[in-house]
Amino acid sequence: MRNHPEVPARLIVTGHGLVLREWNEEDLPDMVDLFDDPQVALRTPLAAPFTLSAARDYLGRARVHQADGRQLQLAITTDGGQAKGEVRLNRSTGTISYIVGAAHRGQRLATRALLLMTEHAHDELGLSRVSLEIEPDNHPSVAVARAAGFRLTDAPPEVVTVRDRSYALHVWSHQPLA
Repeated sequence: MRNHPEVPARLIVTGHGLVLREWNEEDLPDMVDLFDDPQVALRTPLAAPFTLSAARDYLGRARVHQADGRQLQLAITTDGGQAKGEVRLNRSTGTISYIVGAAHRGQRLATRALLLMTEHAHDELGLSRVSLEIEPDNHPSVAVARAAGFRLTDAPPEVVTVRDRSYALHVWSHQPLA
């Protein structure tokens, strides 16, 4: 069976014991389980509470962003099945973000997903620099950044406000080995 040119192939990125894949309708309940979490609400602009309706909206936006080439929003899995988190790449800024569900933390999923998406950004998409934006008191994300070879830059932090909470995001950078 041939792929039709007007139907894009499903993106799958593998490595580091992970399969990163596009979200689908079957993932909606898992999205709710993963994203309806106080830590996710604290650190991200995602809807809180994150309901099934919010998951449907999120999936719709992810598909639009994927189709127009703005972002890659991929489910983190170990086998292509159940989503355990998400890794996202903003292709225009080179910024990566990630979320791992509470039930799946402590398995190095965030570090492995960040490594895999960083390699994909450099090797497949040709991005010379990728970055992260992390609050300085987000110690788990700082540890993930360091483990994946990112370094804190001297760029001034960006102050953002989400749900009446203002915070500073510090920039971490990764450049490919020469």
